[in-house]
Amino acid sequence: MLTFLLASCSNYGQLEFVSKLPKKLDENSGMVHLRDSTVWLINDSGGADKIYQVNFEGELLKEFHVDHAKNKDWEDLAIDEDNNVYIADTGNNNNRRTNLVIYKIPNPETEKGEKIEAQKIKLSYPEQKKFPPKKKNLKYDSEALFYRNDNLYIITKNRTRPFDGESLIYKVPAKKGEYKATLVGNFTPCKDRFGCRITSADISPSGEKIVLLSYGKLWVFTEFTEDDFTRGKIKFIDLGASTQLESVCFLNDTTLLLSDEQNAGTGRNLYRFEID
Repeated sequence: MLTFLLASCSNYGQLEFVSKLPKKLDENSGMVHLRDSTVWLINDSGGADKIYQVNFEGELLKEFHVDHAKNKDWEDLAIDEDNNVYIADTGNNNNRRTNLVIYKIPNPETEKGEKIEAQKIKLSYPEQKKFPPKKKNLKYDSEALFYRNDNLYIITKNRTRPFDGESLIYKVPAKKGEYKATLVGNFTPCKDRFGCRITSADISPSGEKIVLLSYGKLWVFTEFTEDDFTRGKIKFIDLGASTQLESVCFLNDTTLLLSDEQNAGTGRNLYRFEID
């Protein structure tokens, strides 16, 4: 049975502290759970072209260099039913990029050596006509990705000025190629510029729940059937946390793992949260 330690720090809010992450992951930005008491993580822009395995005691167990890939701005991870891992190189703070890509790598649990080879899923947003667009249309940054039914779903991070809060939901096939992403929906979490920008996403092992994360807030979607999962039931959860939460993944159908970047002397932690 896993043992999770509680931390008495007010900025964790409802989150249960699990462990401090290794120093190499001070800017961790994406996380997936494949098996047992470990997670795989990446860093965002400026980080190495690597994926790291860490256990729930915060120990670094393994790292792979991802061949044929470059960490321009890696922002989230997703997995499919075969435990292939998808790395979203979709960070696009000023909406200037024309080289967005998602890297597909085989199950790192079964790979040997120090390198792992990536396939490229290149994408663009047909609705974006200018690079960058006008300030009111800065909606093409993205830090959130999940896999469902042979497709990858990308949720954008709003940077509009004035801030309108809308996130766009796109999908692309989960296989090597170059695609114009299909716009399948939109979602406006709220209108607070800091707390309402989506930083990560995941889907439960059963496929019945989708979560979107922001700084201190969580949205849980259920009873959806179509691509636009926002048409199902939506539950909002105020986590009460004030750290820079950047990653979320399901440990099982009712338990989430979350992590934050190191910022102003706090963060770089792994947390747990029960959604039921």
